[in-house]
Amino acid sequence: MTSRPLKPAVFLDRDGTINEQMGYINHISRFQLLPGVAAAIAELNQLQIPVVVVTNQSGLARGYFPASLLEEVHRKMEQQLAEACAHVDGIYICPHHPEAKEARYRLACNCRKPKTGLLEQAAAELQLDLKRSFVVGDRWSDLRCGAAVGASPVLVLTGYGRGDAQYIGPQQAVQPEHTATDLQQAVSWISNQLALRGAEE
Repeated sequence: MTSRPLKPAVFLDRDGTINEQMGYINHISRFQLLPGVAAAIAELNQLQIPVVVVTNQSGLARGYFPASLLEEVHRKMEQQLAEACAHVDGIYICPHHPEAKEARYRLACNCRKPKTGLLEQAAAELQLDLKRSFVVGDRWSDLRCGAAVGASPVLVLTGYGRGDAQYIGPQQAVQPEHTATDLQQAVSWISNQLALRGAEE
């Protein structure tokens, strides 16, 4: 039996990239999709590029909200995307934090970004090629995570992005391959990159 070839994917941070940055989303009413996000994800779906959400959720570890709320938020996200004929292929979360209220979440994990465990898990389960993939986020932890696996890091200026670009980024060794105003502009750049790569193969 031959294995399927590995595919490039687009890994998306959640808060500040997909939805409004609200700090901790401790109530379902605080989840608001950013403008253009559903259309951007639908574009990737049409290109048959897997879209995977990778998100740190230390609020769960800190006891700010229960796991049931996190599940409700992701159901709402998927429902709103579906209304725009869009979908994500996976949602991977890190619920850990060194100062977690609950002992089961209080550990030094390998999945809290910028560590790469979430990307590696998704790649193994979904048969993805990390080195041909893209990681999009509004924080330098997203960019460092992507660069660590050989993916192309893309910064969006939504959420914390604009402030991080001005005050955090200049001192960082890792720099984005592209800086986009929002996810829609990031996806336009990614689709062009994929087309260029396809022409070179």
